[in-house]
Amino acid sequence: MGKVKPAKPALLFIGLLYSNQEIFSQSINILKRDLGDILLISLPLLWDYSSYYRDELGWPIFRQFIFFKNLIDPGTLSEIKLKTNEIEEILTFEGKRQINLDPGYLTLSKIVLASTKNYAHRIYLGKGIYGEVTLIYKDGKYNPHLFTYRDYQDKTCIDIFMNAREILKKMLST
Repeated sequence: MGKVKPAKPALLFIGLLYSNQEIFSQSINILKRDLGDILLISLPLLWDYSSYYRDELGWPIFRQFIFFKNLIDPGTLSEIKLKTNEIEEILTFEGKRQINLDPGYLTLSKIVLASTKNYAHRIYLGKGIYGEVTLIYKDGKYNPHLFTYRDYQDKTCIDIFMNAREILKKMLST
């Protein structure tokens, strides 16, 4: 029988989709207040993988990732997703979401995202939230699988996560 051990700490990140820079700035301030100091913010990337968010968020849409200084217990991901949903609601204007905040965590072996949507590749975390392994670390880099979102498969995105992984390695070794 295996022995129960606590999970290793993980690096919390939020993937943001937005078109309004002011809303992005407001969300960063709220996220810092609610989730702690920021370790790293990626450069904005044009997000043109689909038109799914265009009516809500406007155009052009940008993707950025923010990583937080404090490592988290991966078991708290569902609570964090509920918090980011509240922030999205606060920033809603005339019934339209102005920003999409997708929390996840990074470990040395995987990238996990939280979702409110169930599907075959997602597992229930509790409180109406599901988790999915989006990228797996193999052969020296993060790799996508069958259900990985197209932007997360992009080399630029993977490079951002590889950089964050190196930071996490240093954090865990001290």
